Amino acid sequence: MEQRDILDRTFGFALGIVKLCKDCERSAVSRALIGQLLRAATSVGANVEEAQAGQSRADFLSEMSIACKESREANYWLRLLAASELIGPSHHLLDESTQIVAILTAIVKRTKAKNGGSGDEV
Repeated sequence: MEQRDILDRTFGFALGIVKLCKDCERSAVSRALIGQLLRAATSVGANVEEAQAGQSRADFLSEMSIACKESREANYWLRLLAASELIGPSHHLLDESTQIVAILTAIVKRTKAKNGGSGDEV
């Protein structure tokens, strides 16, 4: 996968989340869940962007690891919104979220492997 692809996908994912959040019902519960989703989902792409400007492999790994954690959190909030029927159960962002988690996990694992396994001594 090219670097541009993950940059474009995470930006597109964040944009889709922003649009989803604008269209969701506004109850006290949905506002809380949407706020959590919006924060996590928009953080994914921002951290991937920051990783591209990393000053070292350790910096790159740190930012990508944060992006991976945030993508997992965003996936959790999307699944919760779907399970609580605030969005449709087959919403396309659920699938994209799952794919982004897998891609970022692979990037982090591959980067750690290049560092001898731990990622601590880059």
